[in-house]
Amino acid sequence: MALKATVFKVSVQIADIDRGYYNDHQLMLAQHPSETDERMMVRLLAFAMHASESLTFSKGMCVEDEPELWDKSLSGEIDLWIEFGQSDEKWLRKACGRAKEVQLITYGGRSVPIWWKQNEAAFARYNNLSITNIPEDAVKSLGQFVGKNMSLQFNICEGQIWISDANNSLLIEPELLKGEH
Repeated sequence: MALKATVFKVSVQIADIDRGYYNDHQLMLAQHPSETDERMMVRLLAFAMHASESLTFSKGMCVEDEPELWDKSLSGEIDLWIEFGQSDEKWLRKACGRAKEVQLITYGGRSVPIWWKQNEAAFARYNNLSITNIPEDAVKSLGQFVGKNMSLQFNICEGQIWISDANNSLLIEPELLKGEH
């Protein structure tokens, strides 16, 4: 019998001073059986970083032609395509052709600089691609927030992200590898 996804209920309060976005979201976040808690939390972090009324989690890991997180217009155009990990050039080329903006969130620790050095020149030609790296220590610390019912606050200012709940707080300083703030 196949393993099923674990579902988490997440209440998120976002105060993004950089974008002027202030809102609360009630989310159901499905964790694929092969996904770590830390990776799931990176997806939630990406949601907070790009939050809007129309940003949604897709079927993601289970569907080859969809990102894991996207923002679609009312007419069905993909305004924002968000991917995770160290994607290859072919996959990102496809995403850049289908979406107005593509955001790749890397989180692989020491392997990211090696991957970036190998791919930087190829990625330079995609004007609608931004790449942000989440530092390894921050990714590891995200696990402290995981629970079946989470209530999290995200405060974003000058590129810094403060995450907190009733018991913990964490400062994350994402590193922009490609794109604009």
